[in-house]
Amino acid sequence: MEVYQHPSSMEPLLPKERGARLSELTCEILKASGHLTGQVHSPHVLQRVANLVREMNCYYSNLIEGHKTTPRDIERAMKRDFSQDETQRDNQQLSLAHIAVEKLMEERLAAGPVDVYAPDFICWLHREFYTRLPEPLHWARTKSGRAYRIEPGSLRDFMVDVGRHIPPDFAALPQFMDRFHAFYGDEHILETNRLVAVAAAHHRLAWIHPFGDGNGRVIRLHSHALLVRHGLGGHGLWTLSRGLARHRQRYYACLAAADRGRQGDLDGRGNLSDAALAEFCVFFLETMLDQIQFMSGLLELPALRIRVERYFQFQALHLQRYREELMRVVRTLVDEGEIPRARVQEITGKGATVSAEIIKLGLDDGLLETPSTKGPLRAAFPAKVHEFYFPQLFLDLPVETPAGGTA
Repeated sequence: MEVYQHPSSMEPLLPKERGARLSELTCEILKASGHLTGQVHSPHVLQRVANLVREMNCYYSNLIEGHKTTPRDIERAMKRDFSQDETQRDNQQLSLAHIAVEKLMEERLAAGPVDVYAPDFICWLHREFYTRLPEPLHWARTKSGRAYRIEPGSLRDFMVDVGRHIPPDFAALPQFMDRFHAFYGDEHILETNRLVAVAAAHHRLAWIHPFGDGNGRVIRLHSHALLVRHGLGGHGLWTLSRGLARHRQRYYACLAAADRGRQGDLDGRGNLSDAALAEFCVFFLETMLDQIQFMSGLLELPALRIRVERYFQFQALHLQRYREELMRVVRTLVDEGEIPRARVQEITGKGATVSAEIIKLGLDDGLLETPSTKGPLRAAFPAKVHEFYFPQLFLDLPVETPAGGTA
């Protein structure tokens, strides 16, 4: 098979096929994203949901890579409570690294202008991820079984094959990354084409396969950065990885199809298939729209209030006393985000002593949180409430590994 030496080998970088469908999806995504960001008015609820989505993002990114870590395992890892099982502990470490880098990345983007398409930024994502992993996770093996060390933030210095695809010659990687940067970072890309460019960049970066390992995770983090940079991050209220994990067979198939060369005179003018890249972009944008709409449905306040009530009716049976009163407090917090402790008396109709007991009960059970011993109360979303408050947020999908393509 051909070993790619020149950046022109990854043309086209934007598809010309399926233009009408891609434009339609872009309009629908912009509309749905605006609706989603307008649904959560409390900054405290917004931040708490965004933290939950970040945990969900690492859960699904792990799943795409063939590593299964439950929400409770992730929650325990965040409290530095690691499994005694080596494989599960490694998966917890991968989850923590993903959460930390995503948070750091979002903070960096919020602090000022960042050239998100630059090779330095992409290498920074890889470096920040791997420097947070223990030394044993810095090693991988080739298909022949040879062990090699993954150098954090460094472009690969050896040849690889990914399914049927052979990525560019490692010696030419700087030129491919520079071309990637020059094209996708160009301000002359029309805003109407920007989402299509984000989708196309996802595949082309995977096609380049810049690192010895960790490409899939870094590319999904990079796509998340692009969406934030271009105003489609939805304040962290949705994640692309959930959609890619739910449809990973099609994800892998679309990635693999877009690796192939031009299929005749009617398939664009580049080295690679224009039609296949267009199909990948359609899949990518359809997945975005699906996930934004899914989270909009979960965050509709009337339905969310009902799901909170159902948790207390059917799941919180261990709360022998004041279950009804605590439910009212939590339901109010979901609406308002934060309340002073004195407000509990008004919500429950109980005196100061009983209200203090209700607050302690909610804090001890993890359903409430507070910044200090006398601070205001806020809603908490521990793993045990996920399936009630946010059903299907964490789908228990079977673990599969990619059969091919550039993931």
